[in-house]
Amino acid sequence: MADDNTVPEGVDLAVLTAFMDAKGLGSGPLTDLTVLTGGTQNILLKFTRSGRDYVLRRPPPKLRGNSNETMRREARVLAALAGSDVPHPGLIAACPEEIMDGAAFYLMEPIDGFNPTVGLPPLHTRDPAIRNRMGFALADGIIALSKIDIAKVGLETLGKTDGWLERQVPRWRKQYESYREFPTWTDEVPGVEAVGAWLDAHRPPSIRPGLIHGDYHLANVIYRHDSGELAAIVDWELASTGDPLLDLGWLMAMWPEDGQAVITPVTPWDGFPTIAEVIDHYGRHSDRDLTHIRWYGVLACYKLGIILEGSHARAGAGLAPKAIGDRLHASTLNLFQRALRWIDGAAP
Repeated sequence: MADDNTVPEGVDLAVLTAFMDAKGLGSGPLTDLTVLTGGTQNILLKFTRSGRDYVLRRPPPKLRGNSNETMRREARVLAALAGSDVPHPGLIAACPEEIMDGAAFYLMEPIDGFNPTVGLPPLHTRDPAIRNRMGFALADGIIALSKIDIAKVGLETLGKTDGWLERQVPRWRKQYESYREFPTWTDEVPGVEAVGAWLDAHRPPSIRPGLIHGDYHLANVIYRHDSGELAAIVDWELASTGDPLLDLGWLMAMWPEDGQAVITPVTPWDGFPTIAEVIDHYGRHSDRDLTHIRWYGVLACYKLGIILEGSHARAGAGLAPKAIGDRLHASTLNLFQRALRWIDGAAP
């Protein structure tokens, strides 16, 4: 098999081998075990069996309440994307049963590429034209995703689309208020009330339902080594159905301003298109109506800012590192400032 030091906590190679045997996925030992990193809390283990490479994905050893359902959701989405134009890791096999130390898991094809927030390879570092294409390729990924027929691929029940627009502000306002459970959290984020009120007052009249990635930005994609094209969109744990324009709004919220990233920087940044150019590209290559795209950008700032503020609240209670909490609080303030500028009429 492998030396125990190469096996991360929570991975049971005997269970994995038995599962693969039952699925007819090779024979013999699992070799060349490599733990993959990249910021995810989930476990990613690359290995080889019978000359074929695999990547195991399972939740962290300390399971959260929704960890296993998240694994099943991810596998369901990847299965539905098979054969589509959406760049994604190919699903090999899923185990929805919680047989690996209490966890569900799945196997997927490895992706040959790199994540830009980890570092750009020499080709991409020296060529601003390739970096320009990287920005537009990011838009192309969610354009392709927005074209998925959720009923045809069996994902119409992945989320609730009725009342999707109306639920957004109350859902995230409730999340924000929940942080008051931490006695040490005393920071009021400027703009929470104003942004929420604006979102409710300017809500689009309807949505055209589709598939949403849910956390779409440069940290959650893999690029090809030989070009500015996407090799795969990864980390599908927040995928749901709703309005796919939220993925474009998420890019708007996360896009660096003056080269300064909201969370994770990519360097060098020169050459990347502006977010206005990305929005224009999306509009020219998609049949979705962008009349209300400012609303989706503001919603993304609101939602993401509230999510990040949760880490700050937990850090104050000693449940997360203080440095991380402080950094993410600064990002929350940045996001709400951005939303308020857009509300006041500034162009994205």
